Formats: sequence, C-alpha cells, structure tokens
Amino acid sequence: MVKLNRIYTRTGDNGTTGLVDGSRVSKADPLMAAIGTVEEANAVLGLALLDIESDGHRAMVSRIQNELFDLGADLATPYVAGEAEGAALRITSAQSTRLETEMDEMNEHLEPLRSFILPGGLRAAAALHQARTVARRAERLAVAANAERGLNPAALVYLNRLSDHLFVLGRAINADAGGDILWQPGATRG
Repeated sequence: MVKLNRIYTRTGDNGTTGLVDGSRVSKADPLMAAIGTVEEANAVLGLALLDIESDGHRAMVSRIQNELFDLGADLATPYVAGEAEGAALRITSAQSTRLETEMDEMNEHLEPLRSFILPGGLRAAAALHQARTVARRAERLAVAANAERGLNPAALVYLNRLSDHLFVLGRAINADAGGDILWQPGATRG
C-alpha cells in the first residue's frame, strides 16, 4: 500500500514528475495530461456520489472511483507489450465487460432514446454527465499519449466504456425523476 508521510517532495519543482518505474517525464507530457484528467473525472464522481441515493448506483460509482485509481497507476507504469500478467497493476478487459453488463442491465429499464439528451435533471445526473465529458477528454488524451509511447490497450477500451456507462447511469438516475431532458433542435429559433 501507499504510505505518505509528507505530501510535498520538491522533486517536481523543475517541471517533471516521476512514473512508477522511476523515470521522469515533463508535466506537460500528453501522458500526464491523461493521468490528470482521469483524476479529474474521479473528483467529479465524488461530487456525484453526494447526491446519489440508490445503493446499487452508489456501489457502481464507488467501484469506478477505485478503478480510476488503478487506471492512473496503469497509465503511470510504462507498458511493455507481452508483459507477464500481474507484473504491474493494469486495467483488464473484465472490468470493461462489467461496465457493459451494468449498462445492459440499466438500459432494460430505460426508454429508448428519441433525441440527444441535455445534461441536467437531478444534480447527481448532471454531475455524472460532467464526469462523462471529463472521461471522454481523458480518453482523447490517452489516445494521444498512446501514439507516442504505447499504453495498455485494455485501459483505452475501459475509458471508452466508462463514458458510455456514465451516460447510461445519468439516464437511469433521471428516470426516477421523470426522465431525460431532451434536446429540441431549433427550439429557440424565431
């Protein structure tokens, strides 16, 4: 486990930060942008949890928050194709499959989409929509980092499934309050 006696280290004062293997990269590196954005998505999920009442939905978000820390560790550990399983903390395809299963279960109780959805409704759903957009940004940044150094392919899949999951979860939470807020194309044009 992690043990931190002191939060500041001064090792990043020169604009670099350390990866799990001890190597140092610029804080402006696309990899660090991806890791920071994963952390941002996690923080938004923490805000969403303040207003989620369903124990089942709370459990989903809590699992995802823990997995986002795993994802950060995965991204911060240089990936070697063909590495032995368990050599490093990595996101697995089973985690993405679980997200898909949860989405399928939630979708069984939702009306089919008839329009794009406006972020809003209950405060928890609005926060989940915000977390979804942050997860999408993290995915774009991770794809850019992957082009430079190669990342765990399962981590990229997980980020893609995560934003979908948060979208469906936001819909499920709003379903309990009357449903989605639908986009009305051109509604305000004169």
